[in-house]
Amino acid sequence: MVIQKEITITEKKRGFHIITKEVLSVVPKKTGLIHVFIKHTSASLTINENVDPSVRFDFENHFNLLVSEKEKHYTHTLEGLDDMTSHIKSSLLGSSVSFPIREGLPCLGTWQGIYLCEHRNAAKPRKIVVTFIGT
Repeated sequence: MVIQKEITITEKKRGFHIITKEVLSVVPKKTGLIHVFIKHTSASLTINENVDPSVRFDFENHFNLLVSEKEKHYTHTLEGLDDMTSHIKSSLLGSSVSFPIREGLPCLGTWQGIYLCEHRNAAKPRKIVVTFIGT
């Protein structure tokens, strides 16, 4: 059985945001695998620490140092200084995550949550496709 839903995450400020509840809100009370895909090239998804907000703060700081908007070598800047840097960050983190689900409950670790990683300075709502594969 395959069930697929598309959700819209309201616009978030630049940074790393936990969206586990939003994703799980469309997951059936069944057992299988969940695949979560973001339909954008300037935001990404990852699974990581979901309790201490300093982790998300540190992620944002690290990625801003790793892929800095202060660099002058980017040519793809049509939408601003965060244009190419957002695409690079998105490629580094990825556009999807998958995890097992048991009777509608995620089989994530105790401290794991799903992050929407927003790389734009002026973000828009984000479309996410949640696909359930199972019984």
